[in-house]
Amino acid sequence: PVLASAHESGCVRLWSIQGNLMKELLPFSKDPSGPLTVLCTDISTKVLLAGSKEGYVICWNIASFLEDSQNKKKQVKEKLCWRAHNTEVVDLFHEEEKNVVVTASTDGSVRIWHAENGYYFGYFGQSRKFELSDTSRLILPSDVKNFTAIIKEESKPMEKKVEYPLMLDKDK
Repeated sequence: PVLASAHESGCVRLWSIQGNLMKELLPFSKDPSGPLTVLCTDISTKVLLAGSKEGYVICWNIASFLEDSQNKKKQVKEKLCWRAHNTEVVDLFHEEEKNVVVTASTDGSVRIWHAENGYYFGYFGQSRKFELSDTSRLILPSDVKNFTAIIKEESKPMEKKVEYPLMLDKDK
């Protein structure tokens, strides 16, 4: 068993049941996903999803890491990052059978997305039916302008940057 925790810094930490830090997941994308607000996995625990205060959804492939979590060289691959809402994501879940992700936000909307590529299918309450089989039409919600970032295998995680804004200036 592994526990996952989401943090204000935008990282996810994976812990053993004994409380030992096993892995820290840093974002690949340069988009400021912001503090993380919600986590979930699919039923088979192959994918870890996180929602952020800035409205982003980030998806990691954790299957190979969980198969051999003792191997420190095992990487957790970030698959996708997309802007799902303009405000905080407060809940999300992955429906494995239909291969969709459902997100809810403080903006009052509940939206449905394709789990593999972040394509937008629509929102709950819309007049038209969801067409879950058509992922060829790339559409976005009217309030979101950023397209999905698909993370390539050779991408490197962002470096942790520590800023020290207060410095002693002897001349002053």
